[in-house]
Amino acid sequence: MNEYDQAREAYGRGEFREAFDGWLPIAEGGDADAQAWIGSLYANGEGVEVNDEQAVEWYERAAQQGHSMAQANVGAIYFMGQGTEKNLSKAVDWLTAAAENGDVNGLFNLAVLYGKGEGVEEDQVRAAELYTQAAEIGHYPSQSRLGYMFAHGQGVEKDRVKAYVWLSLAAQHGIGTALNALESVVNAMSAEEKAQGAELFDQWRSRNNQGSDQVALYPMPS
Repeated sequence: MNEYDQAREAYGRGEFREAFDGWLPIAEGGDADAQAWIGSLYANGEGVEVNDEQAVEWYERAAQQGHSMAQANVGAIYFMGQGTEKNLSKAVDWLTAAAENGDVNGLFNLAVLYGKGEGVEEDQVRAAELYTQAAEIGHYPSQSRLGYMFAHGQGVEKDRVKAYVWLSLAAQHGIGTALNALESVVNAMSAEEKAQGAELFDQWRSRNNQGSDQVALYPMPS
């Protein structure tokens, strides 16, 4: 087992300082995954004291090498100004890079910005496109938001069947807002729409998995 995997095992056991000591020289040698983990440890105070400035530095090193999850974290960091000055332009650039690399958190957070018109011109259609990409990967909050958009015809054509499918997928994973919205959609659906929705829901449920290996995340206000 190599040093990276040994550090990963230590992290899994909750031996965070051992993980930090194992990953640090690998990160200093330029490994993007190790850099992202060092950023995570500093961000969460695992094995070291919380240090937002160090978290930013290590996340950005990984992000510059194309590490999609680090790119999403750096984008959120610049949006919030945590450990660095708030910079909406850099936030959009990094979240766009993460989204282009298929990171679900990058897709979701960039969609939030387009939906609100923060750092970019408001574009509900673009927001819906980004939510769709993340929802299809299996990101529950994106499924909830996309279902809401279909329910209200926001950025997409109003479609109760699609709203039912996405809200149901999100609701089964405990997204409370999706459950509330779903009740309203179901009450307005015809019997035929309910049958279509149930069939599509079963199809999506059988293939929908999130399954991402998170290396911390700075949640943005949504």
